Amino acid sequence: MRIAMVSEHASPLAALGGVDAGGQNVYVARLAEELARRGHDVTVYTRRDAADLPDRVPLPGGAVVEHVPAGPPEAVPKDDLFPYMPAFGAHLARAWARERPDVVHAHFWMSGMAAGTGARPHGVPVVQTFHALGTVKRRHQGAADTSPPERIGIERQIGRTCERVLATCTDEVMELADMGVPTRQVSVVPCGVDAEHFRPGAGTGGTPPRGQRHRLLACGRLVPRKGYDQAIRALAHIPGTELVVAGGPPGGAIHADPEARRLLRIAEDTGVAGRVRLLGAVDPHDMPALIRSADLVLCTPVYEPFGIVPLEAMACGVPVLATDVGGHRDSVADGVTGRLVAPQNPGAIADAARALLADERLRRRYGTAGRERVLAHYTWRRVADGAEQVYRQTLADHALSKEVA
Repeated sequence: MRIAMVSEHASPLAALGGVDAGGQNVYVARLAEELARRGHDVTVYTRRDAADLPDRVPLPGGAVVEHVPAGPPEAVPKDDLFPYMPAFGAHLARAWARERPDVVHAHFWMSGMAAGTGARPHGVPVVQTFHALGTVKRRHQGAADTSPPERIGIERQIGRTCERVLATCTDEVMELADMGVPTRQVSVVPCGVDAEHFRPGAGTGGTPPRGQRHRLLACGRLVPRKGYDQAIRALAHIPGTELVVAGGPPGGAIHADPEARRLLRIAEDTGVAGRVRLLGAVDPHDMPALIRSADLVLCTPVYEPFGIVPLEAMACGVPVLATDVGGHRDSVADGVTGRLVAPQNPGAIADAARALLADERLRRRYGTAGRERVLAHYTWRRVADGAEQVYRQTLADHALSKEVA
């Protein structure tokens, strides 16, 4: 198949850990790589955000990233990219007039806009993955939501008019149904993890040294919704334990970051400043060792469309303590690979963490079960199997609809 992926703000080439660089970047990169290795012709279209970027950049495995001129060739916050989507879509329409893809897979709502503009003139079917929904963001962030006001209406329209929605978890299917997207048009294919890179082992080289304290680890983008503040407040009730937070700008710049400063103030106010370490960005190569150095990985966001960190921890054989939200409900088997607790409840986090830290045998059992669960359901090979099946079914349905018309 000739597959076009559209990921307007989340380039598979981006360095992870920034405000707008996280799980979606990984998902697009690894899915494109795996599909290309199977012999598919894969091109990822992402916005040019620097003037000196090459027009086309090869990815491992044979996929290609194409940089689309849409808006200024500089970094722009994703919520400010909306006005440039017509230009992005027009570029796609021109590119696909020269070489028509068999199927388009759009990632995020603005990519869905651009993909529709590009695909419609050529009759190309579009599969949509939202990665996050505006209804959920608005519900949890309220007035702090910086998304364009058009977002929710456009997401609803895309969900109802594209050939298929590829959701990443069952929670999203229910949210889409509330938006009027029929469940028969939705398939669930989760995110994945590199189970060879993230694996159990004894090596912890390059990680911060630890003493006799237990270690809790939280990692991801340094933004308020990730709930690091909840983990810090919980730490006040977990004696003999440190909290290491990985994510955000590089280590030397971490203390200039507004969210980092807020978290450090909370640590001071709750009396745990001496037990909290903000590492800033961590090289992806070092992440497995950092995860293995922890007794327990905390994933405590207020909401989470999917969440790759639990998979990374489980793949390393480390138990997970996560909030009972979004994709965590699918990936973390409560009482089997870790624990799920109510969001925004530091007391519940502290109670569950103390119980797990007190029982090394239980942590080992959870870790072993987590690794088995990842290998059974969450490798990138499994994810590509699911996506490939969705593409083939979409093409078959599209051909049938043309015959009926």
